[in-house]
Amino acid sequence: QVQLVESGGGLVQPGGSLRLSCVASGRTFSSYAMAWVRQAPGKEREFVATISKSGGSTIYADSVKGRFTISRDNAKNTVYLQMNSLKTEDTAVYYCAANSIGMNTIMRYDYWGQGTQVTVSS
Repeated sequence: QVQLVESGGGLVQPGGSLRLSCVASGRTFSSYAMAWVRQAPGKEREFVATISKSGGSTIYADSVKGRFTISRDNAKNTVYLQMNSLKTEDTAVYYCAANSIGMNTIMRYDYWGQGTQVTVSS
């Protein structure tokens, strides 16, 4: 079993930045590829980014490419999402997720966190 706890959400103005963190506990963190997924009000969950078990590979949704950066620190059991140049359309609940097989963009994950709210508004 893996428990995932996100933090770092909040209210930010358009053009601003936020860094989300997700701390994992339980089984070996480095055995899981990690991902960030978001869900805006009234919309389906949307893939944002994923990172390989070692951190050597990443994949981003086109909507965030060049603005968001996913990274991980296996020594701290933590995955991050650095979000720059935020737009109002980035407003959503952001979830981190873990997959024991590897990276995927189709949101088939073994474990999910509870989510953290990000609101981009002036």
